[in-house]
Amino acid sequence: MTNKRLDYQINDQTVVVRYQQGLLQLTVLTSEIVRVLKNTTVGDYSYAIEGNKQQATDFSVDEQDQQLILTTAALRIEINDDQLIDVFNDAGQPLVLDYRGQRTPLDRDMDEAQAKLASAEGHETDANANAGVGYQEVVKDLAADEVFYGLGDKSGFINKRGYEYDNWNTDDPAPQMENFKSLYKSVPFLLGLKDGVPYGLFFDNTYRSHFDLGKENQHYYFYSVVNGCLDYYIIGGKTLREVIKNYTYLTGRTPLPQKWTLGYQQSRWGYKNAQQIGEIAAKMRQYQLPCDVIHLDIDYMDDFRVFTWDQKKYPQMKQFLADLKAQGIKIVTIIDPGVKQDPGYDIYDAGVRNNFFAKTPEDYNYVNRVWPGDSVYPDFGKTRVQKWWAENHQSLTDIGVSGIWNDMNEPASFIGEIPDEIIFSDHDQPATHGKMHNVYGHNMSKATYTGLKDQQQRRPFVITRAAFAGTQKYSTVWTGDNHSLWAHLQMMIPQLCNLGMSGFAFAGTDIGGFGSDATPELLTRWIEAAIFSPLLRNHSAMGTRHQEPWSFGEPTLSTYRKYLQLRYHLLPYLYDLFAEGEQTGLPILRAMVLDDEQDPRLRNLNDQFMVGDRLLVAPIVTVGQTKRLVYLPAGEWLDFWTGATYQGQQDIVVTAPLDYLPLFVRKNSLLPWHAENRTSVQAAPETKITFRLFGDHGSYQHYQDNGLDFAYQQGEYNLYQVEVDGRQQRIELLQHGYQPVYQEITLETANGQQVFNFDTESGQYILR
Repeated sequence: MTNKRLDYQINDQTVVVRYQQGLLQLTVLTSEIVRVLKNTTVGDYSYAIEGNKQQATDFSVDEQDQQLILTTAALRIEINDDQLIDVFNDAGQPLVLDYRGQRTPLDRDMDEAQAKLASAEGHETDANANAGVGYQEVVKDLAADEVFYGLGDKSGFINKRGYEYDNWNTDDPAPQMENFKSLYKSVPFLLGLKDGVPYGLFFDNTYRSHFDLGKENQHYYFYSVVNGCLDYYIIGGKTLREVIKNYTYLTGRTPLPQKWTLGYQQSRWGYKNAQQIGEIAAKMRQYQLPCDVIHLDIDYMDDFRVFTWDQKKYPQMKQFLADLKAQGIKIVTIIDPGVKQDPGYDIYDAGVRNNFFAKTPEDYNYVNRVWPGDSVYPDFGKTRVQKWWAENHQSLTDIGVSGIWNDMNEPASFIGEIPDEIIFSDHDQPATHGKMHNVYGHNMSKATYTGLKDQQQRRPFVITRAAFAGTQKYSTVWTGDNHSLWAHLQMMIPQLCNLGMSGFAFAGTDIGGFGSDATPELLTRWIEAAIFSPLLRNHSAMGTRHQEPWSFGEPTLSTYRKYLQLRYHLLPYLYDLFAEGEQTGLPILRAMVLDDEQDPRLRNLNDQFMVGDRLLVAPIVTVGQTKRLVYLPAGEWLDFWTGATYQGQQDIVVTAPLDYLPLFVRKNSLLPWHAENRTSVQAAPETKITFRLFGDHGSYQHYQDNGLDFAYQQGEYNLYQVEVDGRQQRIELLQHGYQPVYQEITLETANGQQVFNFDTESGQYILR
């Protein structure tokens, strides 16, 4: 039976279409973003989207034959019977079309009991297997050449077509492989490319949901959710970059971090005490290894009680942190959400007294077990709890802790999963764990960010394992508990690239692997492959082989040092990319497809990536390999190390011994370069910088601020325009809102060096 359209109404920029059964509501936010709500006119509270994103936008609604046609400057949406919609761009090219047929689930030739057992073993927790009263789905037509990106850091390859995934934040210590359907984050944002035409779909629902991207059937893909509203956004754009810009306009962009957070960070679950941390810091300097941060895992706490430290292991913590800071080393401490059930412990007592913990349906504090033993869970959906949690960080920031690392916030639990019916709050209203699970880490990160911002008056450095869409506004992320496996080194690249395309520009992985035992070759190839990842942290688990840079002796140590020094030379470039990304939403580390989505060869590359627009990185990620093919996009490219020139749109063979990272620069690029070797990111205003020219001519716009606080948002920053055209060079100070400027700028070209000095009287740079 066809579900006929009855009538429609237009209210401001919202079109409500009434059917014989149900309704469809479309709201125009911008010419390229349209929200779709099915069978409701009021969606759930959005944790991903903050503030009013609707702009005054011209659109029209026309009635034609059996259709309504909603048209903006960028999109044409055909609204049909049966609540079906088809979306086209302004050129009439199809973007997202509702599927007209019936779903045909895979025939696995198993009865119900066998299917349940097989699913448990294969990590297949398909959301529609839990279909109930609240279950909803939307099924879209799948074109023959359609490819998919996004979804955060799901396991597997760069292109997600042919796979299925769950959105249910999951702490699973087993080595993750491509058959894992869920990891630590839920980012239900899908980037598609159909016949070379890009689009985005963002499904704003926090319940357990599922994507099948052509695994069930090659003719369609679908999204399903066990409860809540079917609430999603159609996102257009001329390019994938524009779609990402629109998505991050909607959900927020990664803010500019403190500059020191881009330095190297060393960590291990198992550093025993202040003495050992001091030894780690001393060896970093002894071996001339640049390092800015050491992390303290759960061992620093007093019996794993959050917001405490062990007085025996760290008897003079404030002085200890001050001594490290004097050496250029900052400390970041882990904080888990689980609060030890321990009467007399002030955090626990305050939470009980103020009703701050999640409850059972019988109104008792819900207890599970994590590192401290029996523990309770702060109910971060309550405004008062977020404020309380934020204030608790004062005990750490007062003694000199520089950043906070949020872990175990899926939330993890050792005695089975937390039941869906446990009571957690949703924007101060009672809700269930089933609804709030996926935003638990998001709310914890927001509270932590708020606390650090208030207490430090600086850009907060927060790291989180669990996240939801929009968490990028508050926290950097890492890909969770990986292993010292070549497969996990290989998976790092698609994970970080898809995180970047999902709005998470500040992301990293545990260099060397967290679990299992690293080898010298694996650690070497990992630091090479990860050296440009925005979050650069080596982290390993208790009981595994140590993997600090010196752990394997030479030549691993020298190679590790070589690439850390390369990172610090190019820190100004990475910082410039962060400044750009706050305006555009573009990531620092980029999938090759973002360079030219019309080149089919770039759509499925899993083992190379771009850093901004100018650097191409093609690491070795396979054991024993010393040669590899590198595909170069259109244009001319220079070998970073030798200067050899290559024409693009071809594969080249690169020889890469163990200490060699294949690295290429787009010809006619300028890059900022710190000439001095440094052991940490300098806190004082810098007076000198160098720009290197790769090719015959080039231009570059460089950003500078104090690298610490939010003064740049009030215009306290400098912009420099650097131009090299043949033998002509020009340096112009475009914006001078930050008082210190570079007193000396050096240009390095094939013809040698030229030094420019800043003339205070004229405000110009003059060749010396």
